[in-house]
Amino acid sequence: MGRLTLRLPDTLHQQLISLAQEEGISLNQLIVYALTRQVTLAYTVRPLPETAVQQQTSAYTALLQNLGQASFEEVRAVLDEREMAYSERTLNTEVVQLLRERIMEAGMLGADETT
Repeated sequence: MGRLTLRLPDTLHQQLISLAQEEGISLNQLIVYALTRQVTLAYTVRPLPETAVQQQTSAYTALLQNLGQASFEEVRAVLDEREMAYSERTLNTEVVQLLRERIMEAGMLGADETT
């Protein structure tokens, strides 16, 4: 476990002590919790603004229309240039289903989009 020495303004230090006392936990536990919560926000699934969804839908529709007119050689050239992505070992069907359920609970996905 790592160790960190941190200088805080006195008022912030007192506020953190008060919060920790109210929660019945140590100051260290409170700070670890607060930092963990802040860091995990970067990894939280968030809904896109409606304008972004509309832009992606338009771009996708345009792509589909253009693909219908592309020759086999053009399609092969595009596929050859794409970046390979490998799935994460921990990303299995159970994890995907759990993510879908959480998204549904947050109201970010319609029931017809869960399949």
